[in-house]
Amino acid sequence: MSKKARVILAAVVVEAFLAGTWWYLARFGLANPDRVTADFQQVVGQTMGMAMGGLLGLSVILFFVAARNDRKTSKS
Repeated sequence: MSKKARVILAAVVVEAFLAGTWWYLARFGLANPDRVTADFQQVVGQTMGMAMGGLLGLSVILFFVAARNDRKTSKS
């Protein structure tokens, strides 16, 4: 498996985990409005959105680094 494929696979798995966590926290906030603050949904959305966006940005950079390393390996 190439390094590019590994980066894509790892990014998809981690993004899916973060999306599942986001889904769980959103459902928790809806099911327990007396146990969370009034701005819970907004804070969860901002925090998880930032985490997922940051990871996606980092994954793009890692993808290009992996592509460069794959090219170096194939030339040798």
